[in-house]
Amino acid sequence: MVAATARLRAAGVPDPARDARVLLAHAAQVDAARVTLIAPEDIAPDIADRYDHLIALRAVRVPVSHLIGQREFYGRAFKVSSDVLDPRPESETLIEAALTEDFGRVLDLGIGSGCLLITLLAERTEAQGVGVDLSEAACLQASANAVLHDVAARATIRQGDWFDPVEGRFDLIVANPPYLSAFEMEEIAPELRDHEPRMALTDEGDGLTAYRTIADEAGSYLTAQGRVLCEIGWQQGPDVRAIFESGGWGTVDVLPDLDGRDRVVLARNPA
Repeated sequence: MVAATARLRAAGVPDPARDARVLLAHAAQVDAARVTLIAPEDIAPDIADRYDHLIALRAVRVPVSHLIGQREFYGRAFKVSSDVLDPRPESETLIEAALTEDFGRVLDLGIGSGCLLITLLAERTEAQGVGVDLSEAACLQASANAVLHDVAARATIRQGDWFDPVEGRFDLIVANPPYLSAFEMEEIAPELRDHEPRMALTDEGDGLTAYRTIADEAGSYLTAQGRVLCEIGWQQGPDVRAIFESGGWGTVDVLPDLDGRDRVVLARNPA
């Protein structure tokens, strides 16, 4: 593991010791907490080969989640692949905000792995939900995660562009849309730029296109007391607030994540 850590460090991997440990645990099929108990001479040749292969892939910045096939989110493991955006801790801010009020029907725009919709349905066992994504592969991944977490009977997943396949009204609309600008895409980590779906990261413009669509159309799909919760980039709070306010939304708030950075826009009372 020492040599693997050194190789990852040389490749510029941010936390090489952690990644080396997690990948050894995956290769050996043991809990990560027990990896330090494995002596080098006890590693079977097939495990060593598998580990070397994983380290080689990580060294070219393939995300750990793609190598082990899953990522933790809000206490649950979600199956992931290069077809969907990885669930990330920052998005738990949106979950926490959503759970402060009751909801019966929830719509997830750009469902991806399904981490938002599935978590909300798992936490609110009487709720029903609809998830939409333009990507067929993402819809399939979300469907698999819905089955994994036993909410498939309450989740309807449809392929389509934003509101196009949506019918009815919802108490809650959530979205983690592509919010990186085309310029920002040139500066992000290789794990994102090279290994996650570009359409889930950027609108190829200013990073605000999706918020304009949601602000324009979401009001037609909300119940009278309904809410919209959108994840945003940490510098986008003023711009996204302005988009919703100029669209006639009566209440618009920007909520911080645990680091104190703007992370979620809450909007209600559309024109």
